[in-house]
Amino acid sequence: MHETPAAAAMIACSRPVLLAILLTLAPPRPQRRSPKSLPEQPLMSAAFDLYTKLKHTSSDEERAEVIAQAFDALEARFPQLNDLATQGHVREAELRLQKEIKEVEARLKKDIKDVELQIMEVEARLQKDIKELEARLQKDIKALELQIKEVDARLQERISQLEVSLHQALAAQTRWLIGGLAILGVVLKLADVLIGP
Repeated sequence: MHETPAAAAMIACSRPVLLAILLTLAPPRPQRRSPKSLPEQPLMSAAFDLYTKLKHTSSDEERAEVIAQAFDALEARFPQLNDLATQGHVREAELRLQKEIKEVEARLKKDIKDVELQIMEVEARLQKDIKELEARLQKDIKALELQIKEVDARLQERISQLEVSLHQALAAQTRWLIGGLAILGVVLKLADVLIGP
């Protein structure tokens, strides 16, 4: 049988794959049993059948179809093979996860910086509001102090006026009392003179 260069290259490249297929498709060796209990074995194993089919194909298309059928048989016999992760898949998943972790870390760092900036802005605004409030309170306190001083001055002036008025009233009463006593003394002397001894 004459092989084209493409077929030879395909067979050379797929030898490890074919070996795995042949080993997988080959039926397991039976345990030793007595000749009476030994089941009938097929004349050709699946691996030998694949090898024979490949040997008797004449074109690349036929070989590709035989290999595809062998893969289909392999997947049918071992459906979990599709779910197995190869080292490349694991590495790819690991790299993808590392990339996602870095992206999440970058997003978190950005979010943290944004929150820190917002906190700083809020603190600055609060400091400004506190200073403005303190200034207003100081102004109000000074205004109240001035009002208290004015009220105190007015009260002091009023008290002084009341003291003067009180002194004047007391002086007037004292004069009236002294005058009354003098008149009483004169009346008593007149009475004494009039009544006589």
